[in-house]
Amino acid sequence: MQEAALPATHSAATAGILQRPYLWVTIGACALVFLAAFESLAVTTIMPVVSRELDGASLYALAFAGPLATGVIGMVAAGNWSDRRGPTVPLYASVALFVLGLIIAGTAVSMPMLVAGRLVQGLGGGALTVALYVVVARVYPAVLHPGIFAAFSAAWVIPSLVGPFAAGIVAEVLSWHWVFLGVVGLVVPALVMIVPVLRGIDRPSEQAAVPPWALGRLAWAALAALAVLGLNLSAGVTIAGIPAAPALLAAAAVVIALVAVRPLVPRGTLLARRGLPSVILTRGLASAAFFGAEVYLPYLLIEEYQFPPTFAGLALTGGALSWAAAAAIQGRLGTRLKHRAAVRIGSALVLGAILLTLATSALHWPAAVAIAGWLFAGGGMGLLYPRLSVMTLAMSTKENEGFNSSAMSISDSLGGALALAATGIVFAAFTTTAESFAGVFALTAVVAVAAVAVAPRVSR
Repeated sequence: MQEAALPATHSAATAGILQRPYLWVTIGACALVFLAAFESLAVTTIMPVVSRELDGASLYALAFAGPLATGVIGMVAAGNWSDRRGPTVPLYASVALFVLGLIIAGTAVSMPMLVAGRLVQGLGGGALTVALYVVVARVYPAVLHPGIFAAFSAAWVIPSLVGPFAAGIVAEVLSWHWVFLGVVGLVVPALVMIVPVLRGIDRPSEQAAVPPWALGRLAWAALAALAVLGLNLSAGVTIAGIPAAPALLAAAAVVIALVAVRPLVPRGTLLARRGLPSVILTRGLASAAFFGAEVYLPYLLIEEYQFPPTFAGLALTGGALSWAAAAAIQGRLGTRLKHRAAVRIGSALVLGAILLTLATSALHWPAAVAIAGWLFAGGGMGLLYPRLSVMTLAMSTKENEGFNSSAMSISDSLGGALALAATGIVFAAFTTTAESFAGVFALTAVVAVAAVAVAPRVSR
């Protein structure tokens, strides 16, 4: 398996991601991505049961927001560590933290203990994503990057089809504890598949200077994490005599998050500078627009169109399937589809889908319009997400692959978190549900417009 760590030979460079010498590392890496995504989605299904059993209603929101916040710290730490010593040890450490968090949460006897496990799990999950991206950069030749990132996209999407249902079955037949503990037994074999290819990639270059620990970036990451956490909790804060307190706290949290994120992303990201900064920014904007709207689509179908929850969820299933299909198509097209074109088309599809959903909610169009439109949203994300990942690595050197990979993950995470918190505030600001839905989709449409505007700047 040693040749897998040296993919520069002609036979290795022309092999597919499911051929030697990449077969086992592809399966193992995709399995890790799948398990992280499954755990994230499965918890959504079982958390009401967990909260009721552990009497933890007051910590319900924190159980979701906490892992997102600590994940930002994990991303920065893994990126800096990978730049210093390569991705091997950061990958081992991230998997260890992820497993430790699962064990703590799975054996929790109180809600604070479960939240603590979720915080550790989020720390490991954030670091795991970045470490895997650096492994991809070191193991696979550039020609295979579209294919492996398409596989990653599919690994993220498939759990949305089976995760909630499977978690419900496990919780009902066994116990919610096994939704956490059962994953532990699958993570270790997935890691074992990757171990052989990690030999020889411990250092970016024997001649390269080892960058120092970026303690300042870690501090900024912690501040950004606290801001994200505060933003997610701001809607529930009330201060006597200040009716606008939630909005003021939310605005302050956004400002703090933007200030804190500047050292964590390439210079010029918030200004949409051409090249890598716009790649990172587009990732965050696309994430904010898509996930900010997606959360409210089933809610719209249930509240305004009286869909049962099962059928309302099928709208998301359709989007997940189109995401996977589009990711596979762009992977097969490879360089025949230019990166810039894929990103522009993808962002335009997301915007069009959100506009259809906005029109459906505001003008009371048939629900089928929004459901069909979400197929285009998923397809747009399937086109642009893998290509933004490919471009990030293509514009990186071995000395900054970790930093740039963490920047992309941070942009993704913060974009979604900020959008979800902002849409929650907008939804609560209106007096009728129809107006609330229209306000949410209007806000996410504005974000999608920004993504469309920045998309042409991703190429130098």
